[in-house]
Amino acid sequence: MKIVKVETFLVPPRWLFCRVETDEGLIGWGEPVVEGRAEAVRSAVGIMAEYLIGQDPLRVEDHWQVLANGGFYRGGPVLSSALAGLDQALWDIAGKTYGAPVHALLGGPVRDRVRMYAWVGGDDPGELAESIAARVDAGFTAVKMNAAGRMPALATAADIGAVVERVALARDVLGPARDVAVDFHGRTSAADARRILPLIAGLQPMFAEEPVLPDRPHLLRDVVTASSVPIATGERLYSRWDFRQPLEAGVAVVQPDLSHACGISETRRIAALAEVWDAKLAPHCPLGPIALAASLQVAFATPNFLIQEHSIGIHYNEGADLLDYVLDPEVFRFVDGYASRSQAPGLGVEVDEAAVRRADRTGHAWRNPVWRHDDGGLAEW
Repeated sequence: MKIVKVETFLVPPRWLFCRVETDEGLIGWGEPVVEGRAEAVRSAVGIMAEYLIGQDPLRVEDHWQVLANGGFYRGGPVLSSALAGLDQALWDIAGKTYGAPVHALLGGPVRDRVRMYAWVGGDDPGELAESIAARVDAGFTAVKMNAAGRMPALATAADIGAVVERVALARDVLGPARDVAVDFHGRTSAADARRILPLIAGLQPMFAEEPVLPDRPHLLRDVVTASSVPIATGERLYSRWDFRQPLEAGVAVVQPDLSHACGISETRRIAALAEVWDAKLAPHCPLGPIALAASLQVAFATPNFLIQEHSIGIHYNEGADLLDYVLDPEVFRFVDGYASRSQAPGLGVEVDEAAVRRADRTGHAWRNPVWRHDDGGLAEW
């Protein structure tokens, strides 16, 4: 069996899909994308496809090694994300070849269902309560919210108080038996993170995500030791080497994104590395159906898995949503806040190819907002 074609599709609202075809008619799907830089990743996939054409798709690990390490310049978000989508597609083909779900090829399942969490915003306290209540009514036992919107270089007492107020509101709606994760999104300084975390510790957040920017891992240890709140990071890290310093600093949860961190193959290795530091895996996934399907396959086969993000109904998905591109939306039906384990081969999701091709004719040019401080200087988004 040989790879004969690799195609990419710019799919609204902000995604990129890839399709890998073999001479035996088997198709593998992947989701290689950097949000806001999808066109650059599309070009990188095209370059990597030059190597893959004519190759045996079942040599998944060998292709990963060549695509990750065969170039003199390597790594970074664009190349790692291009590799991630191709790796997903090759695992999809492998599963379809052997008639087994990818989690079976990864050693078999270690759980029968996967706990999911839902996004609830967090910038407006009024909307926050309503959004959390809706997620609870839908059966979810965990939600994630923003700690804050735009934050100044050093927070005022009012800024800090507003963060605590929002988390307290979430805890009040959720009660003690459900979880809230708090996403700082790298918007606070390390000094402010050390001030805020002890103030929300009594509200028992499941974890605090990205309290400092990912390019500042040397600051993480002081943040970790500032409070008892578990610290999570990793959506903007791309390899096991990137995760070593945060793990040594004591982070409790690693959050590689299967569409950024070099795919299924590397995320499995990141999870195994995290076990050495007793850290849990909670893959980042505010993306499309293929990324979510790949994340779930890893979740079912990973002992130190914690919880899975999804993007169904998230605020980014205006005009198109995750379920618009699958033939059977039942694969993403969550019961009591959990995803059930499927025995469908490959990634376990049937992509609606006709819908994808139609969407690609429209395409997109999504860019993240640019925020500025009151003085005109650039602020973290």
